[in-house]
Amino acid sequence: MISGLAALSALATLPVLGACAALRRAPVIAIHHWIGYETLYLARDFNRLPPEVALREGLTAVDSLQALKTGEADAACLTLDEVLHARAAGVALTVVLVFNVSAGADVVLARPGTENLADLSGKRIGVEKGAVGALMLAKMQEEAGLDASALTVIHVPVNLQHAAWEAGEIDAVVTYEPTATRLMRAGGQRLFDSRQIPETIFDVLAVRSDRLDRQENALRRIATSHFDALEHIRSNRQDALYRIAARHDVSAEEANRALAGIVLPSLSANRAFLASSGSGLSRAAGVLSALMTEQGLLANADAGHNLFSDCCLPGSV
Repeated sequence: MISGLAALSALATLPVLGACAALRRAPVIAIHHWIGYETLYLARDFNRLPPEVALREGLTAVDSLQALKTGEADAACLTLDEVLHARAAGVALTVVLVFNVSAGADVVLARPGTENLADLSGKRIGVEKGAVGALMLAKMQEEAGLDASALTVIHVPVNLQHAAWEAGEIDAVVTYEPTATRLMRAGGQRLFDSRQIPETIFDVLAVRSDRLDRQENALRRIATSHFDALEHIRSNRQDALYRIAARHDVSAEEANRALAGIVLPSLSANRAFLASSGSGLSRAAGVLSALMTEQGLLANADAGHNLFSDCCLPGSV
């Protein structure tokens, strides 16, 4: 998933609510629409989400990050690079669950007539600011043999990409579901996607580290509801697809294609990702941290202290 980090620099100046406020209310999870977060919506549909837990819905990840900073949210559904950026901005976060790994859902689309990546030379390409956007762009250029000067890169947040496409302001775009499906309806041609960079783009549940201990039990119930929803997707896929399609305003067939673009790790895979310092998740964090430092998105690489914990997975004690 392409990250929504525009305006993140403002986070450092926002006030932080006191710890007492967090103690007086039920856990709040900030979330925005992305196919990989659908398990929490499905869990809510079937009353499997703990009743004391609230989903705080926003338009983009920036909304979720601001809610974490101000203390309005205890946890958020984010991409791994967004977690690293928030930590650098002073919001200590710990990843406690891996929702998905992108395997085609993050994509480069171009207008009809653009047959291959090399044809993008001289074109305007819309990209949402952030490490995932930068990573997709860099890998695409590498694949095409294009240098940075060959493209005109325009910052376009994901919620504005369809309008920019319809207005003819961009010739190609780095995007993700469900925007990708809407743009393909409008003629967008897939030229490159996250299958070319496996186990690199992760969506995770990140918790404010200062609230992890006192909300561990609730977070474990949230993780359990996530895995229950995964089982529903596997055992009753058609019902899940219709529910997902309705939320994203796409057809069930389009929802199925979008879901096929992500890997949904099992409980055992989550344990491996979160418990091992040499896991694919840890390696991806290192790659992203280095890239973000190089791109000026981080002042210094993240040392990884308290970045991951498996304490909230079902069966953990």
